[in-house]
Amino acid sequence: MFNIFPLKNGLENVKGFFCGGVSSGIKANKQNDLGFIRSDELCEVSAVFTQNRFKAAPICHFLNYKENFKTNFILMNSKNANAMTGEKGIEDINTIFDKLKAKLPNIQNPIMSSTGVIGYRLNTDKICSAFDKFNFNSNNSDKTAHSIMTTDSFKKELCFKVELPNGDFFHIAAICKGAGMINPSMATMLCFILTDAKIPKKDMNELLKNTIEQSFNTISVDGDTSTNDTVMFLSSAKSGAYNKEAFSEALNRLTKHLSQEILRDGEGSNKVVAFEVKNALNIEEAKKASMALSNSLLVKTALFGEDPNWGRIASTIGASRVTCKEEDLIISYDNIVVYSKQNPSLDNETEQKAVKVMRQDSYRVICNLNAGNSDFTSYGCDLSYEYVKINADYRT
Repeated sequence: MFNIFPLKNGLENVKGFFCGGVSSGIKANKQNDLGFIRSDELCEVSAVFTQNRFKAAPICHFLNYKENFKTNFILMNSKNANAMTGEKGIEDINTIFDKLKAKLPNIQNPIMSSTGVIGYRLNTDKICSAFDKFNFNSNNSDKTAHSIMTTDSFKKELCFKVELPNGDFFHIAAICKGAGMINPSMATMLCFILTDAKIPKKDMNELLKNTIEQSFNTISVDGDTSTNDTVMFLSSAKSGAYNKEAFSEALNRLTKHLSQEILRDGEGSNKVVAFEVKNALNIEEAKKASMALSNSLLVKTALFGEDPNWGRIASTIGASRVTCKEEDLIISYDNIVVYSKQNPSLDNETEQKAVKVMRQDSYRVICNLNAGNSDFTSYGCDLSYEYVKINADYRT
């Protein structure tokens, strides 16, 4: 058996990488807004991006590289998404990297990732002038994690050490950001995963795709899919160790934890709720119904108001047009059944029990469709007054 242990200080534990963050002046109050991840040697890279048709310039820049390219540098900025900026946005990235190569001539196929306000070109002068503030041989996961935050109220990072039965071990760590514009369809979310495991490229691609479907693609804060959503995965192979089963388990734990942290930090949110759809006709319909619930504004506001209005749940399932009959549907809040054919009316005693469940920070809304054998769980949060305040003033 293998063992998985959490470690402090995130990215700093992964062999072969350096990282840091500084203020370039894009954010106010000298907050970190520019970060880097660097390696001495070229690394395998796998990535998954937004399904928004209007992909931001950094993603287009990445996609211009040849398939299966390797890299040794990532530059990240916050406050400006460099999205909807056309060819000029890509030109600005090239300008930035030309300046960076003058300081670091060994970087190859550098990658940029951005998050923030859509529709504005990068301030290349501010970004390039900040290069002198970096110590490119440093290792500070905290500063790196803070450099990608926008409306996030706390940093999101995690590292695991994985010990194999033969005594070998490797590390896997990640930082991510996200609080609003979250409906990953790969939220606004960025995630950078580093490992020193000697993982084959084909496994990187396979396991990254699988883990995203089980984590980031199961959450929704507000139902909006960003132009910049990115999950980037780099391997230095420095540990020389690898076991596919152990790596998959560690990766799944990592992305599940970080996706739940995004929900917990959802702009103005107070609750994290699991929407469990059970016994759907097939997995596609189970996912469709579950994600409809986690995206529904009426459901989200009911969560905020702690109102066990099962009508909103039932209506949303019906609107998703999955296979289900009224008389077969059963809706529960944790173990409290609020709707079934036998008890279609919410009596006072049951309502009070349901309200007690909804006052918790986290709970489950369980919908049994009784139409098949497929289950799917997505995750959402409530929608509060604070969400409107944050996003009404986002640019200011």
